[in-house]
Amino acid sequence: MKVGVIGVGAVGSATLLSLVERGGMCREVVVIDRDTARADGVAADMRYATPLSPTVDVRSGDYADLADAAVVVITAGVNEKAGGATKRSDSHGRLNLLKANARVYADILPQLIEAAPDAVLMVVTDPPDPLADLTRHWVGHDRVFSTGTLIDSLRFRVQLAERLRVRPRDVQALVVGEHGTSEVFLWSSAMVGGLPVTGLLEQDGRTIEDVRADVENDIRFANITIIEGTGASQYGIGAVSARLVEAVLRDERAVLPVAAYSPPYGTTLSLTSVLGAGGVQQMHRPGMTVEEERALDHSAAILRDAAGQAIALAA
Repeated sequence: MKVGVIGVGAVGSATLLSLVERGGMCREVVVIDRDTARADGVAADMRYATPLSPTVDVRSGDYADLADAAVVVITAGVNEKAGGATKRSDSHGRLNLLKANARVYADILPQLIEAAPDAVLMVVTDPPDPLADLTRHWVGHDRVFSTGTLIDSLRFRVQLAERLRVRPRDVQALVVGEHGTSEVFLWSSAMVGGLPVTGLLEQDGRTIEDVRADVENDIRFANITIIEGTGASQYGIGAVSARLVEAVLRDERAVLPVAAYSPPYGTTLSLTSVLGAGGVQQMHRPGMTVEEERALDHSAAILRDAAGQAIALAA
């Protein structure tokens, strides 16, 4: 199977590396970037590593080379550092990138639709949820999803595991709504070994309110912390993107918090989603407290407004 990656900046390159390293899921990866020299260089660099992985052909190309692609991953656009979205005090967060990146998508999508009309499209560019809404509006089908809050949920599990001194894989915890500052942490259903996380955390001598505030702050601003140290947040989301491509290509029906259009909420947001062939096949609203439900309604309202802006900007 063929996979396309549009945009090979930090996130696109990390996604490409993860695709190569996971191996076995696709036979061909086509790399596209408006900077063709960069696309050529990244593809060549990755290609020299392919003998260490199951057989995969990595090459640069143009949109015509996406013909018959099963999945196309879109990472192109202005990142948080370049777009001025790295202030913890700014409640808009990634949404500050919407104007610039909606225009980038307005250039990409017509070419992509013509070349690969049957592909599943995965949006990674920030802010991913309104850009996925824009993409769905433009292409006219539902084979569109964004990486959503999967990376946030993984960070939630890691943060809880560190405090509980257990393996992250043994923690079950979800973040839903926006991949952004209005995201909703489902503390009510966070578990480890069948035990509620909140009760275990209270045994450490701190109130659960204090622990919640610290954990949520660390996760909401994780990208900014990473950017301050390295200049770009790329490896975690690159690994997430490759994992999601795998779930689609293998029709896994994997249950993951990724974002697709939800008719009840009237926008693209993350819920409990079933991901397989064709993209998100089902979406379910997880059990929540009244407080969490209200927070999710608020997050959805923000995303509906942002999606409307994205569609208008790209018109």
